[in-house]
Amino acid sequence: MIPLKVILLGPPGAGKGTQAARLSDALGIPRVSSGDLFRDHQRRNTEMGQLARSYMGRGVLVPDDVTIRMVMDWIDREAGSGGFLLDGFPRTEAQAATLDAAMEESGGIDKAIYIKVSKDELVTRLSDRLVCTDCQMPHSGRDPDTAGSCTRCGGKLYQREDDKPEAVEKRIQVYMEETAPLVEHYREAGILEEVEGERSVEEVGRDLTALISLT
Repeated sequence: MIPLKVILLGPPGAGKGTQAARLSDALGIPRVSSGDLFRDHQRRNTEMGQLARSYMGRGVLVPDDVTIRMVMDWIDREAGSGGFLLDGFPRTEAQAATLDAAMEESGGIDKAIYIKVSKDELVTRLSDRLVCTDCQMPHSGRDPDTAGSCTRCGGKLYQREDDKPEAVEKRIQVYMEETAPLVEHYREAGILEEVEGERSVEEVGRDLTALISLT
């Protein structure tokens, strides 16, 4: 299979992180989310990490220039001229334009896939979500199989600050105002596919894999 450059779109809580891990393994390409990059820089207390922390704690988007610097650096280091999977980037039309320009010489983005989930379901999922401290895989606090440990690597689970009730509504509002227009951006580019996200992880994963197989 030719290395693919894929973007997963969808509101916070749509399941992008879970599905990105599955697709990355299936395609054999590196994956990253802007959130992972933000948290990595915060753990290392870099200048960009300090900036990201001040915005994420309030449930608002990190400025484009900071996000773009982090993501483009990752693409250069981890993907090179090969494929990659982006989860949560781009988040704004300005970021999308920058990514489009950077990818132009290598043929552009191959596929943008939008995972659709209703607002009520998003609020429920986010308020109940736990994340692994080690691999960042999300889990449901209602799932008895977790028992406080990651089902993938055994790491400790925690609730992110931006998943707490006071931040959830703000995150969804910001998404609808600034990120949802990206769906139309990629629809107009002719590379958008949509998947219904209010189903089991396995069902959504099968649809995503089928879409990639047709590329």
